[in-house]
Amino acid sequence: MYTIRKATLNDVETIIDIAEKTWWPSYSPILEKEQISFMLGEIYSVAKIKLQIDNSSQIYLLLLEDEKPVAFAAYSPREENPEIYKLHKLYCLPETQGKGYGKVLINAVAHKTIEAGKHILDLNVNRHNKAKSFYEKMGFEVAYEEDIAIGPYWMNDYVMRKEL
Repeated sequence: MYTIRKATLNDVETIIDIAEKTWWPSYSPILEKEQISFMLGEIYSVAKIKLQIDNSSQIYLLLLEDEKPVAFAAYSPREENPEIYKLHKLYCLPETQGKGYGKVLINAVAHKTIEAGKHILDLNVNRHNKAKSFYEKMGFEVAYEEDIAIGPYWMNDYVMRKEL
């Protein structure tokens, strides 16, 4: 049994905890330990998550399994093109992977995108991340490649797109 709700400022530590428990097993095969630590610190600082939730620059959805938060997604309109929505983050605790929660959250974000009157959903995925095949099963296709500097490191991503 699961429920989905919009995250609040009270959920910041929970979001960070899920991210840390998910990033290490997800990215250790493709990124150096130092890069994972740096990026977690940059992307998942308490101040950054609080600001995103507080000013609604990213909407966070928490998925709870039997009242326990086990996954989250974050989305928003793209800054450079508000006609396109972007799924910024999607992480499920490793012990819940395979239960369909990623699909449930993507569908929830797609529904929110359509509710906003928009019909394109983008996401970034590392070019070596095995999650790419999951996104393809969900109907996303590679639109283009993008390399993004984060401090001294690079995110070498595909931008994947789904028409809704």
